[in-house]
Amino acid sequence: MKLCMIGTGYVGLVSGVCFADLGNDVICVDKDLKKIDSLKKGNIPIYEPGLTELVIKNFKNKRLKFSNNLKKSIKDSDIIFVCVGTPTKKGGSSADLSQIYQVAKEISLSINKFKIIVTKSTVPVTTGDEIEKILLKRNNKNKFAVISNPEFLREGEAIRDFTYPDRIVVGANDKKSNRIMNTLYTPLISKGAQYINTSRKAAELIKYASNAFLATKITFINEIANLCEKTGIDVEDISIGMGLDKRIGGRFLRAGPAYGGSCFPKDTKAITSTADKFKTDLSVIKSVIKSNKNRSNLLLGRVFKILKNKIRNKRITFLGVTFKANTDDMRDSSSLSMIPALVKKGAKIKYYDPTGFKKEFSKTKNVSYIDNIKDSVKGSDLVIIHTEWNDFKSINFRNLVKGKKFIIYDMRNIYSPSKIINQGFKYYCIGK
Repeated sequence: MKLCMIGTGYVGLVSGVCFADLGNDVICVDKDLKKIDSLKKGNIPIYEPGLTELVIKNFKNKRLKFSNNLKKSIKDSDIIFVCVGTPTKKGGSSADLSQIYQVAKEISLSINKFKIIVTKSTVPVTTGDEIEKILLKRNNKNKFAVISNPEFLREGEAIRDFTYPDRIVVGANDKKSNRIMNTLYTPLISKGAQYINTSRKAAELIKYASNAFLATKITFINEIANLCEKTGIDVEDISIGMGLDKRIGGRFLRAGPAYGGSCFPKDTKAITSTADKFKTDLSVIKSVIKSNKNRSNLLLGRVFKILKNKIRNKRITFLGVTFKANTDDMRDSSSLSMIPALVKKGAKIKYYDPTGFKKEFSKTKNVSYIDNIKDSVKGSDLVIIHTEWNDFKSINFRNLVKGKKFIIYDMRNIYSPSKIINQGFKYYCIGK
């Protein structure tokens, strides 16, 4: 099939490349000419394991193209995927849909035959209705169908999630477009993926409800971890004991820093904002947002306690600063609030992350990026394990630094407390 992906951000690029790898002809479109030229050279703007190889392979095979000519790309394609950003509105909590509606207007000018317009971006309920209204201003209703096909890609696991999805949700209000989408996804369905056809509105809400629930699980176990610390219980025992109940499941029951990234923070806000419009109080999700917001302050308070409130001139190392492992995404990472707060108290910060230097800290005084683990921890008073990168899991701190011992605060519980203590280090973790 001939597909057009509008937007070469995380969703558009990963989905486009994977569709091409299934044998489709895909054009990835972006108005950023520098980005398009870079992609043509095989330079990928995001960190996602395996993505570079797939881009180069499918670009060479001419199944994947990159363009900034939106009109021609739309006219040459059968299915148009809208994959632009829907960030939180500045100063508010609702989703900013300006890019979505601008794209809809541009699509309306280039419909030359029947097109399926697919909203891949995460959008609030009724957004599809608004897109349809925009298209109807210039086009006959039989020239297009607007459907919702939300993505469920985890950063760091996106290619696997696309290739072996838990489910494929298609919100189509007509049989023709549903049949075409079913055909598009046949290679994945034949491998066992569940294909679910719903109404367009239901598909839009499934995405938000899913992310809100996963955010709730993370926040729940973080709050339980707080109780465990007060009562001398190991939170990992609780996670295992709960997770073995098939009604609950063990995934997303790992205590640690606040959730962050491109989805959970904005989507939890957006679903509550949508509910408020419809005069429905999503009090549970509102509580999740509040608790998660307080999480970084709570962990920061623990850092102060570990250092006995003597922060000035303390040398603190962060191992990992991204919101999770296997991504370079810094959006809503708790390090963004913790590091400046420690600097304000007089601390000197070094950090190492496998994805390199972060521009977010470039203007913060007394923050230095170090390009290897050994030098980053050298001379430190406190080492904070902030992100659960595999690079950190097998560190032998005793061999790494001979002489001065530092305190380790493991915010991801990746080490055995007894093993680290036996190496001669003071060790603190989460929920124990």
